[in-house]
Amino acid sequence: MRAVVQRVDGARVVVGSGDGGGGETVGEIKGEGLCVLVGVTHDDTPEKADRLARKLWGLRVLEGERSCSDTGAPLLVVSQFTLYGDARKGRRPTWQAAAPGPVAEPLVDEVCARLRALGARVETGRFGARMAVSLTNDGPFTVLLEV
Repeated sequence: MRAVVQRVDGARVVVGSGDGGGGETVGEIKGEGLCVLVGVTHDDTPEKADRLARKLWGLRVLEGERSCSDTGAPLLVVSQFTLYGDARKGRRPTWQAAAPGPVAEPLVDEVCARLRALGARVETGRFGARMAVSLTNDGPFTVLLEV
């Protein structure tokens, strides 16, 4: 599993706004927290989802080198298959390393479930939907995790 983690001062996900208008907010955090884009590959497992959740919960990247577990800061978790895109050849990325939806969706859900079991407040996007993700990156601070 791969995750892009951004320290944010607010973030949200809107679906159904393809024409630039309205849309439905499906996940939102206000104030300090983490926006986490999660990618799944073919050999990922529930155990890897658990490791990623524990890493995210304890990652000391918030103000004062604190973690979400220290502060109770929320996380916005959004599935992002393009994290496994490969653009080394040609001009068009391939997505062969990204797990298909039936494999990826339960594992992203598992990351969220494990975070909640640890005590985290977790908001999410909508798997497979066209989403507009907006956030205020605090720092800016972005880190890549792989488990």
